[in-house]
Amino acid sequence: MNYFISDLIIRIKNAAAARRKTVELPYSNMNKAIAKVLAKERFLTGVKEEEVEGRKMLIASIAYDNRIPVMTNVIVVSKPSLRVYIKSHDVHKKERKGLHTVILSTSAGVMSGVEAVKKGVGGELLFEIW
Repeated sequence: MNYFISDLIIRIKNAAAARRKTVELPYSNMNKAIAKVLAKERFLTGVKEEEVEGRKMLIASIAYDNRIPVMTNVIVVSKPSLRVYIKSHDVHKKERKGLHTVILSTSAGVMSGVEAVKKGVGGELLFEIW
């Protein structure tokens, strides 16, 4: 596995499609930051750090609305072979009129597109989620 961000988001997407309540994710500082942003945007209800079989893991609880997962799909935009960067004033074009939420890795940390516009920072466009 070469790209841990893609692995994280696809694990969450697959767990939501399978109607799981929680999903175990590998621990890293980047994964923890992304999971916190997803919890802030209400795609996850919570994130905990636990030790499973001697390894540090993140346990994420998936958000549901009337037994339907809040997250329906995701597009991984930036990959190891092609990094995609975006300026703060171009974020609203990628969010598709509020239907999609974009997650950025900026110099101020990992944040959603709305937060990046408020702070006036751009960065690497990691993925779009809706």
